[in-house]
Amino acid sequence: MELKKGTVVYSLAGHDKGDFQVIIDFDGEYAKVCDGKYRPLERLKKKKFIHIKSTNTILNEDDLKTNKSIRVSLKPFMEKSGKLYAMVD
Repeated sequence: MELKKGTVVYSLAGHDKGDFQVIIDFDGEYAKVCDGKYRPLERLKKKKFIHIKSTNTILNEDDLKTNKSIRVSLKPFMEKSGKLYAMVD
């Protein structure tokens, strides 16, 4: 699947390995991602494409407007992986 804005991805490497994030923007060979908590919209994380894996889920534009809406949208993914603690306010 082609990566595009709003795609929910799984981090394969780095300090955030195992976390779910959403692609907000692109910068050359990097995707700019955030999770709404540890990486809010104000501090996007640049991840190389080889370090992320698509979940084949794309969020709509309304879910990408605030950190809270991103956290709420990612919550089901975190629950399935058992990492819900990362999304607690």
